[in-house]
Amino acid sequence: MPPTRVRRSPAEARALILEAAEGILIEGGPSAVQMRAVAQRLDMTDAGVAHHFGSRAGLLVELLRHGGRRIRDAVAQATEGWVANGETVAYLVDRVATVYEDGYGELAVALHAAGWRDEGTGMLDPVVEALHAARRRRGGRPRREDTRLAVAALHQALATDPSYGAAFRRSAGIAADAAADPTAQRRWWARTLTSVLGLD
Repeated sequence: MPPTRVRRSPAEARALILEAAEGILIEGGPSAVQMRAVAQRLDMTDAGVAHHFGSRAGLLVELLRHGGRRIRDAVAQATEGWVANGETVAYLVDRVATVYEDGYGELAVALHAAGWRDEGTGMLDPVVEALHAARRRRGGRPRREDTRLAVAALHQALATDPSYGAAFRRSAGIAADAAADPTAQRRWWARTLTSVLGLD
């Protein structure tokens, strides 16, 4: 007797496919995320995956959006923890960096190189708002644009670090073993943001 086919709603199927694709991304990077690999992981056909995302490119773009939602969730939790518990800027930096280390940094770089562009989701607005509120509490009239630029610079550094960080650190004369570990660079970013934004 053939196995009974499980019927899922389109939303459930898409969620399962994205979850499987995310697992493959974390394990093998963007090049491992292939329609066949995702289908095999879910015991589906390639056509079943294509039905929901159209093509590998469509799947990758939606996977990046899925990563964006994860980053937004991590940022929201981190900013809440930062505001409520008096966490450091380093705490915010580490929370955002963790998502990029799961393959989303490499995926963002690969999709950008292939021509995909984010239309401006503002996913780091919670970080901008939390940091800017902290700046205002310190007195004066800080420029919101400066806060946005600081967060954009951090975002750029964290997103590209999984792909290029070690090479950039080696090019600055940091030994290969130390260059492979992003911790010192993250601490530098946290100190720099704290100082430049007047949060110390």
